[in-house]
Amino acid sequence: MSIKERITTKLSAALAPMALDVIDDSASHAGHIGHPGSGHPGAMSSTETHFTVRVASAAFAGKTRLARHRLVNELLKTEFADGMHALAIEAKAPGE
Repeated sequence: MSIKERITTKLSAALAPMALDVIDDSASHAGHIGHPGSGHPGAMSSTETHFTVRVASAAFAGKTRLARHRLVNELLKTEFADGMHALAIEAKAPGE
């Protein structure tokens, strides 16, 4: 299963989102330090390294932006360990 699929599966199961969009931005970072094929020492092995997540869920109601981001990052800690390098998060509660 790809990292993108794992992100989608985990966030769907944990947050029961009303809307979820997982965007693989990795191609925009090709050649950057650490990106596979960059030739730089310590380059990651995964080609799925950069993502944007847009998620709307009742699980975010009453939570600060920081708490929302911490929740998403905690859910995806395995993906970071497996090669994901960067994650942009847009987390909203219903009505926002």
